[in-house]
Amino acid sequence: MVNITLPDGSIKSFEDIPSGRDVALSISEGFARNCVAVELDGTITDLSTPISGDTAIRLITKKDPEAIEILHHSTAHVMAQAILELYPESKLTIGPAVEDGFYYDIDMEPVSEDDFAKIEARMKEKIRAKLPFVREEVSKEEALAFYKDEPYKLEMLGDLEDGTISFYKQGDFTDLCRGPHLPHTGYITAFKLMKVSGAYWRADQNNAQLQRIYGTSFFDKKALKKYLHFLEEAKKRNHRKLGIAMDLFSFHDEAPGMPFSTPRAWRSGTSCWNTGAKSIRKTVMWKPKRPSC
Repeated sequence: MVNITLPDGSIKSFEDIPSGRDVALSISEGFARNCVAVELDGTITDLSTPISGDTAIRLITKKDPEAIEILHHSTAHVMAQAILELYPESKLTIGPAVEDGFYYDIDMEPVSEDDFAKIEARMKEKIRAKLPFVREEVSKEEALAFYKDEPYKLEMLGDLEDGTISFYKQGDFTDLCRGPHLPHTGYITAFKLMKVSGAYWRADQNNAQLQRIYGTSFFDKKALKKYLHFLEEAKKRNHRKLGIAMDLFSFHDEAPGMPFSTPRAWRSGTSCWNTGAKSIRKTVMWKPKRPSC
């Protein structure tokens, strides 16, 4: 008998060793559909993890703040799977979740945003298939043998101790990863690839330059739409663009990143002083001489 204590103090008892999903299903099927992971002894792990002894747990739902990072990281794996199918000569490095989404650094032929549509289409195939994310703990010897033709993964394995290595699989794709991940790819409701840039392996310019492909994902299509709208509005209000459009400053190759004020900007500043605008006096750090005109 395994006794599971929930955050509200209630106890669920199971004859056989349950997983986090089993505990969620004992509450309701609807609740289980919204669960993405489970917290055991302060560590968030996969919902499929067996719970072998009496313990207190917390089920992580789509509404919990930890869920979005799991979503982002799982989407990075789906993107990597799609890219390997479309660009078979590619070599994977790392694909972490970041604040607004995820990225994956890949040694591959150059791609542009024009290529995103076909990558996204292949990702949607994997999402519709609802491929389970399956964790497998392996020995270092097994991992080295599996990645014998993957130089970046071999280098990463060199930093890991035997007994601490795990793979995650979805379909025929396998990646070196600590996890946790979503129960299956179908949990990825909305996503978008955002941009691509260059990145040196391990941030060392003496190493190979990789393609860093960024994306974001959400559990709700409306949330993705809202986020993309926010980005568009932010672009419209970018001070660099506004300042140039209003002829307040300009940039030149002689001093990259340094704005040069235009006569219009100086006239705007002095007119504020002429009209005695108190708010401007409080915020402007410099005090121009009163104009002679």
